[in-house]
Amino acid sequence: MGFKISVVSLGCSKNLIDSEIMLGLLENNGYEIVESLEDSEIILINTCGFINDAKEESIETIIEAGEYKKHGKCKYIIVAGCLSERYKEELLKELPEIDGLIGTGNIHEILDVLEKVTRQGGCVKFGNINEPYKDELPRVITTPAYTAYIKIAEGCNNFCTYCIIPKLRGKYRSRSIESIVNEVTELVSKGTKEIILIAQDTTKYGIDIYGESKLPKLLDELNKIKGLKWIRTLYMYPDSFSESLIESIKRNDKVVNYVDIPIQHINDQILKRMNRKTNKKQIVSLIKKLRKEIPNIIIRTTLIVGFPGETESDFEELYKFVEDTKFDRLGAFIYSKEEGTAAAKLKNQVEQDKKEERQRKILELQQDISWKKNRQKVGKKYQVLIEEKIPNEELYIGRSYMDTPEIDGIVYVRSNKKLSEGDFIEVKITDYLEYDLVGEICNELG
Repeated sequence: MGFKISVVSLGCSKNLIDSEIMLGLLENNGYEIVESLEDSEIILINTCGFINDAKEESIETIIEAGEYKKHGKCKYIIVAGCLSERYKEELLKELPEIDGLIGTGNIHEILDVLEKVTRQGGCVKFGNINEPYKDELPRVITTPAYTAYIKIAEGCNNFCTYCIIPKLRGKYRSRSIESIVNEVTELVSKGTKEIILIAQDTTKYGIDIYGESKLPKLLDELNKIKGLKWIRTLYMYPDSFSESLIESIKRNDKVVNYVDIPIQHINDQILKRMNRKTNKKQIVSLIKKLRKEIPNIIIRTTLIVGFPGETESDFEELYKFVEDTKFDRLGAFIYSKEEGTAAAKLKNQVEQDKKEERQRKILELQQDISWKKNRQKVGKKYQVLIEEKIPNEELYIGRSYMDTPEIDGIVYVRSNKKLSEGDFIEVKITDYLEYDLVGEICNELG
């Protein structure tokens, strides 16, 4: 006990919550949490193993930690997360600086792992990827106090052919509505104003324990929490986006008019090869319905270009769809051939330079769409959450309901009035950039 430990969290927000739970367990049991790797006696790295770039970042971070072990104060290196779950044998063989490995379903055993590592010199814990979600575990929020991510379910049953997640995170397991409401209520009592609901597929929340999707009901219950300002939901799959969910977004004033719907492609044959449970007609219909039913709805999506067998004609269909649909927010990713996935075995893999060219074309198109959409916002007023002050200037950085942190754009706010992080203010937009807005403070909203 008493070791100085630092935690490095890589990858997605779902992984971040796992890191925050481990931090909570460590902090409650006598470990001293430090930010600097240089000052650490133990370095815990929560890795991502989803695609090649993420794997490379995780391995580079482990190697960097190894240098602190060779030349600094670090005595032990522990590796957790998806890379650990996916490549445990390879990691132990190729990176001897690792002293302990923890699987994605074993993060609650971090204290036992650390005790064994510090006493015996090594420990490996795996085998619980289908472990029920443990609601009672402590958690240290590492995001700013006013914003917190809430994991409403773990695992995935979709088995998209390009994705390894079900093998790393197990089957879909929802938390109860009561446990989520209790966690959010406690966070709000400590100053949280925005919550961001996450899971591999949030629209399937509750199906496993209630027999039907309960995301609309969950939003209804969260909307009742006093002091909460914004409820944001990510990863809403199009095949499960129900009429009742649309109605829930409409009737709950704290639920921001922002939907993140990863469609991945629009060509029916590619969607079928991806094992997506939707088609072009359904996607087009959903987008039209959302824009008709919910005023000022912001629709974000993600795409994969260069999936095996994607022809020039398939890509042109996707390009034309993006051009016509004019998504408010869009990310385009290059297909990553991942061993252990069905898509890795498909014929007609697309060449890397062609994938990169297609990604560039989509992103350039979206940049132009975003520029034109932002131009239309000049003169309009938006509620903005203040996040940061730019030093030596009367200028602040914030986000509107249209922006998820670290994914979407920001709003630059000019104000000679002193503002604080977490303040909600009304801002009139005066200028725009490709992805960001510029505005001036109107009046504080509280």
